[in-house]
Amino acid sequence: MATSKSTVRNSTESILGAAWQRRGLLACLLWPLSLLFRFVGALRRGLYAVGWLRSTRLPVPVIVVGNIFVGGTGKTPLTIWLVQMLRQAGYVPGVISRGYASQSTDGKPSVQHVADTSLAADVGDEPLLIAMHGQCPVVVGRDRVAAAEALLQGHPEVNLILSDDGLQHYRLQRDIEIMLFDSRGVGNGWLLPAGPLREPASRRRDFTVVNAASISSSMPASSIRMQLAGEHVVQLADPAQVRLLSDLRDPALRLAAAAGIGNPQRFFSMLSASGLAFEALALPDHYDFSDNPFAALTADLILITEKDAVKCRQIETIMRDPRIWVVPVTARIDPALSHQIHQILEKLRGHPTA
Repeated sequence: MATSKSTVRNSTESILGAAWQRRGLLACLLWPLSLLFRFVGALRRGLYAVGWLRSTRLPVPVIVVGNIFVGGTGKTPLTIWLVQMLRQAGYVPGVISRGYASQSTDGKPSVQHVADTSLAADVGDEPLLIAMHGQCPVVVGRDRVAAAEALLQGHPEVNLILSDDGLQHYRLQRDIEIMLFDSRGVGNGWLLPAGPLREPASRRRDFTVVNAASISSSMPASSIRMQLAGEHVVQLADPAQVRLLSDLRDPALRLAAAAGIGNPQRFFSMLSASGLAFEALALPDHYDFSDNPFAALTADLILITEKDAVKCRQIETIMRDPRIWVVPVTARIDPALSHQIHQILEKLRGHPTA
């Protein structure tokens, strides 16, 4: 049953993904609904702008890292990079994320502090990865204001908050917005459900970051390029076992690569650019691995993303499979971004936000 549901979901995502890249028949049929989606979004933003819907200002600066393109564009590596950059600049950052926090018993949105012992099923794969690599406090919750307040209460030393996603969470006021795209750009440029955008491509932001080998003409001229790079692989069963990615180019080695991320092709393209030939297995975003997708593979080595690895480590049958190797990636970003963000934050330092 799980496999059947995954197959249906993959098929639906594939159909929509293809339709959203051009203004074909399916997109045109859905276009009237996108006008309604645009109207509702504009009305909501307007109600916050005039104060009819209340927003909250926190006592520390807030940076939102998000996207208007549905699905993953690389926010997690960028958030980790920002945490490290801000710490080097003298800040004590904390991160909030939606995660998978459930409702509390009183019906109010719950928040959870991410710990080393947290389960991905409870807090989400991305927050676990941020906490592991960022070495900073991370709190998850559907209500980002509540999550931020809980973070500040539990960690009073934090003097800056990064929101992993949340561009549309207008109840939380922010000081800097970073909008992230990948090689898909803005797709056909239409809003849901006729296109892949949650908000118009013209939406204001402070910075545009493009996670791709090159920046397309559909992006603003001021866009900053980001690339994810991987140089080695780590065995899931024994992290002490490390190999260079380039060592896997042996034609006699049967390779497979699996990715349960928003845009699996981005992972596959990075591996192909490293000179690897492999069987690709695209999984739904946030795949929970309750149905082991590796059992039927005949590959000698199976390469997976770090995001998938945080869940696979918590499933014994998968964790013990010696064929599975993790490909850590780091974000390589134009130094101009850190310089500009640092300048803005220094101005905020001299002008309290509360």
